[in-house]
Amino acid sequence: MSVSRLFIEADLAAGVEVALDEAQAHYLRHVMRREEGASLLLFNGRDGEWKAVLSLRGRKAAVAVVEGRTRIQAEEPDVWLCFAPVKRARIDFIVEKATELGVSLLQPVLTQHTAVERVNVDRLRANAIEAAEQTERLSVPEVRRPVELGRLIDQWPAGRRLLMCDETGGGPPIAGALAALDSAARTAPWAIVIGPEGGFAQAELAALRRMTDVTPVGLGPRILRADTAALAALACWQAVLGDWREPTPRLSGDYRTARSAR
Repeated sequence: MSVSRLFIEADLAAGVEVALDEAQAHYLRHVMRREEGASLLLFNGRDGEWKAVLSLRGRKAAVAVVEGRTRIQAEEPDVWLCFAPVKRARIDFIVEKATELGVSLLQPVLTQHTAVERVNVDRLRANAIEAAEQTERLSVPEVRRPVELGRLIDQWPAGRRLLMCDETGGGPPIAGALAALDSAARTAPWAIVIGPEGGFAQAELAALRRMTDVTPVGLGPRILRADTAALAALACWQAVLGDWREPTPRLSGDYRTARSAR
């Protein structure tokens, strides 16, 4: 039986008892049919990953009794994904897959051609947590509330480079552009920005190109859907600048396959 893995907010240390929330307790008891003493893995994005055992309390409650650390907290690439919201199933897909690909922050961006006006940030956060639990990540990306593109540009943090996916074909191929960066740019924090289904307005493209430390790139000869473009750009960044450059030892199983159980 595979070991259930949970993200929790509490600090982790040997001997600590962590109260599981109602949804986690229900999932373990009634969906996964875990019994008293079942093994768990816990992580909180700060203290690494820890082995724990399940302790059932009454008819509904449960706690995890922490035993020992299985992995220390590792440094992860600092790359944001700024994307225009798309329809529900596809925005859920972006969040899930971007979490798997190691993004550190997810920022929905409202543009002139954005068709979706409301974004359920709590649902996106839940999707990110589940994806992190299943893929052995030691952290969960931050999910921010939507912001207008103009405000995002005005408040852009100094020193964070921007990879702009230019659907007009005005940028060089992404792999070559990333490979040609100097050492300072390669080690800087980054963000990737993807436009909406209708593309950026010309004024928005001009504003993005005027930003300091922006790198416009193309994503090949085919027109990509917004969700495809976001994940393709993130995968290229990870392959050239991120944590795909060196082999990473796995705990067990096929490194291409996520755990089947939370």
